[in-house]
Amino acid sequence: MKKVLIANRGEIAVRVMRSCREMGLATVAVYSDVDRAALHVSHADEAYRLGPGPAAESYLRGDLILEVAGRVGADAIHPGYGFLSENPAFAEACEMAGVTFIGPPASAMRALGSKTKARQAADAAQMPRVPGSVKGLATVDEAVGVAAQIGYPVMLKAAAGGGGKGMRAVFTEAELPAAYMAASSEAERSFGSGEVYLEKLIERPRHIEIQVLADMHGNCVYLGERECSVQRRHQKVIEEAPSAIVGEDLRRRMGEAAVRLALSAGYVNAGTVEFLVDAERDFYFLEMNTRLQVEHPVTELITGLDLVQMQLRVAMGETLGVKQEEIQLRGHAIECRIYAEDPENNFLPSPGKITRLVQPGGPGVREDCGVYEGWTVPLEYDPMLSKLVTYGETRQAAIARMLCALDEYVVGGIRTNIGLFRRILLDDGFRTAEIDTGYLERLLARPETKEQANVPEDVIALTAALFAAVRKDGAASPISVPTSRWTVAGRGEGLRA
Repeated sequence: MKKVLIANRGEIAVRVMRSCREMGLATVAVYSDVDRAALHVSHADEAYRLGPGPAAESYLRGDLILEVAGRVGADAIHPGYGFLSENPAFAEACEMAGVTFIGPPASAMRALGSKTKARQAADAAQMPRVPGSVKGLATVDEAVGVAAQIGYPVMLKAAAGGGGKGMRAVFTEAELPAAYMAASSEAERSFGSGEVYLEKLIERPRHIEIQVLADMHGNCVYLGERECSVQRRHQKVIEEAPSAIVGEDLRRRMGEAAVRLALSAGYVNAGTVEFLVDAERDFYFLEMNTRLQVEHPVTELITGLDLVQMQLRVAMGETLGVKQEEIQLRGHAIECRIYAEDPENNFLPSPGKITRLVQPGGPGVREDCGVYEGWTVPLEYDPMLSKLVTYGETRQAAIARMLCALDEYVVGGIRTNIGLFRRILLDDGFRTAEIDTGYLERLLARPETKEQANVPEDVIALTAALFAAVRKDGAASPISVPTSRWTVAGRGEGLRA
């Protein structure tokens, strides 16, 4: 392997390029028309246009990506996550073109990528799973029958998807027909398949996942767990590792189950097995993501391993180079997904030009970023700007460091969810790890949280700058205003002038 084409954009493309560069591998970026000036384009050794802005005409065009790879002599493709990362047809097309696909084989994707087939594989691997159907539902009547067997509440889910699309919670039989039609229609629009299945709704579970890595020589290890329970509409907002509730015994049992599943399906490369854990600490298989996860940095920080480099080496045919007993978890890491969205306006995307960008730093602070000052955030893609990750010897130390990093973080010109993370990290429930998949929705519904959300960040900025100006002029002030991200951004200077 000498030259890697990264079939993705944004922060994950930049992150993959960094590992490639450390290994002496040349990198190739691809871009759409709206991404011509994107950060990943400038980070690559070479960059080539795919097509117009819509993903269906650019980043989802496997034929165009392979044409570029052949033209420039790229002998491998890293898909990142999203787009074509879990598309078995693309993985097969790479193989037929003589290009290494840095991910699992198409057969493993087909066995585990479909949620219904993954449930069948879990049964074969003797894994505990959430009760429900193991194949797609053909009719509403079939859904009614399964729900009657396992009891309400139940959850409808898209067989081909993720990210909260095609999911509906159902609490009574009367709700089921409409929910079935809505879930199937959304699944068809989002994934090209309207197939849905039904499972028991476990109320207030924790979402905990196990990172696995397997090579071509039959070796497979698990790298601890990640807690992903802070979610909004089934999409992760904050991830951390390790989980505050997982001890050595539970970690071992979940890890061994995840490895069993991966080996039974002939899995190779990085993957994540997701579980729900109930109040009694019983765990149930949920699904497997057959790719690198967005939240992989927290695992890297507590294990000291570079997962992307390990992906590359496995794809080259090397062994993992690490045994299960050698993997040690140290400290605690937390990741916040920084989005261009407006929490005060139902979290709608906030595209536009970034007029000011001050990024946090210091010991134990990592930012995987895909933007820069002056860049215009497009509307065509997922609005994630960066992933802010902090590390500490303890969970409380990682939280304290994250709060400091958030105070330093300034993004001007667009709305972001930075303020939301402060509210979460200062909440007693989060600080004591009393969280589950419904935690964030409950927090957002609190009256005091709504009041905080109604105060625009520009007002907070103006207030901080006014206090700073008064104190500089020598006037007495009963309030102590510490250095904040507003003064770091220089916003007080304009007021004094």
